Amino acid sequence: MNRMKQITILGGSGFLGSVLSDLLVEKKKYKVVILDTKIKRPLLKNQKFIKGSILNDRKLQKAIKGSDYVFNFAALADLDLAKNLPLETANINIIGTIKALIMSKKNKIKKFIHASSIYANSEQGGFYGSSKKAAEDFIEKFWKKYKIKFSILRFGSLYGLNAGKNNGINFIIDTYLKKNILSYNGKKNAARKYIHVEDACLACIQTMNKAYDNKYLNITGKKKIKVMSLMRYISKLFEYKKNINFKNLEIEGHYVNEPRVFKPRQGTNLYLKKYKNFNQELINLIKERKSKI
Repeated sequence: MNRMKQITILGGSGFLGSVLSDLLVEKKKYKVVILDTKIKRPLLKNQKFIKGSILNDRKLQKAIKGSDYVFNFAALADLDLAKNLPLETANINIIGTIKALIMSKKNKIKKFIHASSIYANSEQGGFYGSSKKAAEDFIEKFWKKYKIKFSILRFGSLYGLNAGKNNGINFIIDTYLKKNILSYNGKKNAARKYIHVEDACLACIQTMNKAYDNKYLNITGKKKIKVMSLMRYISKLFEYKKNINFKNLEIEGHYVNEPRVFKPRQGTNLYLKKYKNFNQELINLIKERKSKI
């Protein structure tokens, strides 16, 4: 009888991780180990919860040992929160990822599957986007040096049941339910490729396939939905008779229609008028080294 494969989900109690852990158990018949700082719901059969942080080496080892695949969903993922917490963002999103990679190497996992963001390859996203970009670089370097296979998943705008209060669509709905106002803080011409969390998780499961080894994958909805159309549809569902309030604010770190692609910064050469003579300085260096040996 074949051994049931085991999957570790770091940050598995979150919006995305909790749905994925259930789908893996219910539909794909895997054992799932969840590492997170808190548990939000009862566990299913073949799910195991370990309370702890991705920064805790002992808990990380306990969570990854014996697993075939590691999904890293542990992150400081709220862009608006991260914009004022550079150190905390770097600690969790970069150092945490490196620790998870080291432990994955130690336990010889088959693939490291990392939840990144469309902001990782953009000029937007603030400290959050920068941290995701850096984490991606480390993952690729671990592949080149240690041959840890990876899939990097860049998620778009998720929605669905049990999303947090800061989720984009939830924020719109909750504002109406609390204040009887349909309001959108951003630009009137904004658009997003919304994807339901279950669809995103089914895509995550596919990435365990060898066809997606060492790939960067965008997981978004198929078509772009204008926020104006979204607001009008919500207005219809609520039978809202007032005008929709578009504040048209420039929200720090957020994009309007799609992120501006990151452009590498080319350095400008800064030359001095006069330089040390290379040959003479090499002779001086050899004399100095001889005197110290």
